[in-house]
Amino acid sequence: MNSPVCIDTSVLIKLVVEEAGSDLVDRLWESWIVSSIQIIAPSLLRYEVAAVLKKKEHRGQLSAVLARSALSAVLNLEEIEFVDSADLHLHAWELAGRLDLPTLFDAYCLALAEMRNCALWTADRRLYRSVKAKVPYVRFTAA
Repeated sequence: MNSPVCIDTSVLIKLVVEEAGSDLVDRLWESWIVSSIQIIAPSLLRYEVAAVLKKKEHRGQLSAVLARSALSAVLNLEEIEFVDSADLHLHAWELAGRLDLPTLFDAYCLALAEMRNCALWTADRRLYRSVKAKVPYVRFTAA
């Protein structure tokens, strides 16, 4: 069986909103689906995606209709196993300290990938650059 892949908010946003790098995420997503690779994410990603989409709407980057449609698309993605557990919260807390991350949001994705021994895919250049030397399982999706 193939190892699962963990995704972060930046990947989900590029999957449901057309922006730079969306074509790469679309190809990755399709390859995971065709290969029956399990896709996992911390359950809090639904909230993060909603927050990002609302911010894009507020800034005029997306219409209200497109933002709500994108959120609905994420909430209806059956291919993602959303994970929440006490162990995940504790591991994210520990990992944030170890990696000197200022918040826990990125740490949740990193912790889940570490706990499941799989790659974390991100389109967040800042996150990738800040942890790539210490976290061998992080992968960057966009050029």
